[in-house]
Amino acid sequence: MDSDALDPIPMRTETDSVGSVQVPADAYWGIHTARALENFPISRRPISVYPNFVHALGAVKQAAARANAELGVLPADKAELIDAACADVRAGLLDEQFVVGVVQGGAGTSTNMNANEVIANRALELAGRPKGDYAFLHPIDDVNRSQSTNDVYPTALKVALCMGVDALLDELDRLRLSFAYKGQEFAHILKVGRTQLQDAVPMTLGQEFRSFAVTLGEDHSRLRETTPLLYEHNLGATAIGTGITADPGYAPAVNRHLRAITGFDHVTAQDLVEATSDAGVFMSLSGTLKRSAIKLSKICNDLRLLSSGPQAGFGEINLPPRQAGSSIMPGKVNPVIPEVVNQIAFSIAGADVTVTMAAEAGQLQLNAFEPIIAHSLLQSLTWLENGCRTLRVNCVDGITANERRLSQMVGASVGIVTALTPYIGYAAAAALAKQALAGHRDVADLVVESGLLTREEVTQLLALERLAGQPTATAPIPVLPPVQQFPAPAER
Repeated sequence: MDSDALDPIPMRTETDSVGSVQVPADAYWGIHTARALENFPISRRPISVYPNFVHALGAVKQAAARANAELGVLPADKAELIDAACADVRAGLLDEQFVVGVVQGGAGTSTNMNANEVIANRALELAGRPKGDYAFLHPIDDVNRSQSTNDVYPTALKVALCMGVDALLDELDRLRLSFAYKGQEFAHILKVGRTQLQDAVPMTLGQEFRSFAVTLGEDHSRLRETTPLLYEHNLGATAIGTGITADPGYAPAVNRHLRAITGFDHVTAQDLVEATSDAGVFMSLSGTLKRSAIKLSKICNDLRLLSSGPQAGFGEINLPPRQAGSSIMPGKVNPVIPEVVNQIAFSIAGADVTVTMAAEAGQLQLNAFEPIIAHSLLQSLTWLENGCRTLRVNCVDGITANERRLSQMVGASVGIVTALTPYIGYAAAAALAKQALAGHRDVADLVVESGLLTREEVTQLLALERLAGQPTATAPIPVLPPVQQFPAPAER
C-alpha cells in the first residue's frame, strides 16, 4: 500500500461559541460550515448544485463590502480584499467550496456562514495570509458586516432566481420558435382534428404546431412579468427589518451597488419588517412555473399521442428515434424526450405545493423555511430550462409528418361534412355522415351522388383553405333543402 495514502490530512483548528472543530487546512470553508455538514446530511446535494445561487451570494457580499467601505464602517483595504474574493465567487472559481446541503435548518444561516467563510479565507489568501487567520480578516465581523442571514439569504435567492428566469426565458423562446418553424413547414398538410379523443373537423398539422408555439409565447410573457417582483429585496433589514447594526445609509448604498453588480433593477422594499417575513413573491413565481410546466407537459402528451404506433396508433408524426425502447422487443422506440418533460412537470407541480406550505409556515418576523423554498424553485427553474432544451434539440427540431397517412385519414373522415352543413343543412349532413360510416364511403362522393352539390362545389367547399378556417376566394353557395334519409346499407 502506498505510504502516502496513510498520511493524515493536514487540519486547522477553528473555534466558535460552541467549541472547537478540526477543519481541513486547505478548505476555504470553516467551523460553521463543518457543523452544518454534520447537522444536515439530508439531501446529499450541496448548494453548489445551483451555481446561480452561489454566484448571487458573491454579488450580495460584494455589494455589502462596497457599501460598507463607502460609509466608512469597513477599512478600505479589507473591503478591497473582500471585493476581490467575491469576484472570484461570482466567476465560479470557488463553487466546490460551497458544500452545505441545500436543505438545512436555521433559515439559511449555514449557507450564509459558508459564504462568509469562503470569502474570508479567499481574501486572506489574496493578502498572503493563512486560511483561518481571522484576527486579520473575520468572516462575520468583516465579510458579514451590516448583514444578517435574514436579509442576505432571501436577497441572494431573488438574484439567483432572476438569473434562472432569464435563462429559462431564453430556452422557452427557442422552443417556441422551433414549434413555429414546424408550423410553417406543416402548413400545407391537412389532418383530422380531435375533441375528447374523437374525430372532429379538419385542420392543418401546421395549425396544431403553431398553437403550441403560441401557448409557449403566452407562458414566456407570464414569466417575464414575475421578474420585476423579484427585484424587490430587504438588504439593510438585518435581523428582523429594523436595520439594527447597519448604518442608516447602508440600505440605499447597498442597493445601488447591487444594481451595478448584477445589472438587475433592484429596489429596497418600502417596509423592511414586512419584506423580511413575506414569501409571497416565491409563491407567485412557483405558480407561474407550474403553469408553464403543466402546459408544456400537455404539449408533450399530444406529441406522444400523435406519434403513437407507429402502426397501431395515430402515427401522424414521427419523433426522432433517440434510443432503443425495450430490452425485450427488438426495434421498439419510445417517446423518451416528451416523457422526461412530463416528469419534470410532475416534479414542478409537487414543488409548488412545497413552496406554498413553506410560505404558509412562516411565523412572526421571519420565515425559517426559505431553504426548502430555494431548493424547490431553483430545481424547478433548472429542470424546466433543461427540459425545454432537450425537447427542442432532441425532439421537436427533428419531427417529420406522415403525409400519406394524414391524407388517408382526412379522406376517410366524416368530420369534413361539417364544412358542408351551411349549404346542405345539419340534418342532411348528419344522415350522410351516418351513411358514410356505415358503408365506409367517402362523404364527398355521397354528397355528389345525392345531388345536393356538384363535384365542383364540393371541391371548392372542401379546399384546404376552407377546411382549415382560412380565408377563401370561393363565393358562398346557397343552402339547399334538407336531403332525404338514405336507406342503411344492407347487412353482409
